[in-house]
Amino acid sequence: MRAMTTLPLWTETLPLPQGALAACIGTQGSLTEYLMASGQPFAVQVLSQGEDSAWPDEQKLLQVNAHAPVYVRQVCLTLAGEPVVIARSVIRPECQEWRPILERGARSLGFTLFGGLPELQRGTLQYAAVPATHGLHRLAAAHTRPMETLLARRCLFALQDSPLLVCEVFLPALEKYLP
Repeated sequence: MRAMTTLPLWTETLPLPQGALAACIGTQGSLTEYLMASGQPFAVQVLSQGEDSAWPDEQKLLQVNAHAPVYVRQVCLTLAGEPVVIARSVIRPECQEWRPILERGARSLGFTLFGGLPELQRGTLQYAAVPATHGLHRLAAAHTRPMETLLARRCLFALQDSPLLVCEVFLPALEKYLP
């Protein structure tokens, strides 16, 4: 039996006050470039990649049913070797436009999403305080201290009418690297 998942309330309003963390999470540009601008060594660690189940809030955005598999890439972004962001990218499994882009090993997806695909369409950023019962929080929990909620954002991209959902969870350790 699957664990019950509490869905976060995704909104276009950033759920925190102004400051360095808000500026980072709310950046409209490449998160990769933002993190690299810290001057700390940046790296991408692939946590998992392949077919998986879509979470309920992903199902709606990607228009897949609860039992349909999706293709997922989960990574940990680090600064100076410390995990600062956990990201999950999800596509429909039959998607030939996005699959080769996601199969990139430890190269950042941000370089492609912000400059490598002129025909790319980008949706609006959405933000949430993700509860401990949600999959994004559970994914990030292995890389941070226990917390009731974690801040996250997501964005839906489209390439030749094929959707890619990118979700990013911001870990508390990120704050010490921000200006």
